Amino acid sequence: MDSRAQNFFKHNDYFIDEKVAFLKFTNVYKVYNSSGDTIGAVRETMPGALKVLSLFLSKAFFPFKMDILDAEEQVLAVIKRGWTFFMSKIEVLDADGSIIALINQKFKFLKPTFNILDPQGSPIASITGDWKAWNFTIADSGGSQIGTITKKWAGILKEAFTTADKYIVSINPGVETDARKIAIISTAITIDMVLKESK
Repeated sequence: MDSRAQNFFKHNDYFIDEKVAFLKFTNVYKVYNSSGDTIGAVRETMPGALKVLSLFLSKAFFPFKMDILDAEEQVLAVIKRGWTFFMSKIEVLDADGSIIALINQKFKFLKPTFNILDPQGSPIASITGDWKAWNFTIADSGGSQIGTITKKWAGILKEAFTTADKYIVSINPGVETDARKIAIISTAITIDMVLKESK
């Protein structure tokens, strides 16, 4: 595993803060650790033709690509989806472009579910939650909880961020840093973007 990716994905808590820009076409999120230090970003990239189309059509159908970057702007992982007309089928790629996981989004009213699979289709984890309350549980393939996603900020970081969309991804310390953890965290820290574009 690349040392940059290993350093980024070794954390247990990721504070995600959307950066709001006027007339923006793409989504950008800053990623902080539990001390409030910037450790990276999530940045959507969109071809010019899609930017034009987004003025007239719902982005819910559009393909998207999100780069997970470290603090030096190096790509660590990529979340990618093609054109979709119902439930999203998404790929998680490493920095070299190899598929490390697949994400299948399942339809449940106000309770979105994302199943994370390895490249062969075997379950790695799932993320299920309450969209309205923004509380999600991350469970491993055996159903045991290994993390959470919540908008309940606390402590010194609570007053440090003022944009509308911010949330915390917490992973249990026992989860090893390997391709599975990268896939789980990549899915979790991009969940706001995926849900927005699925509306």
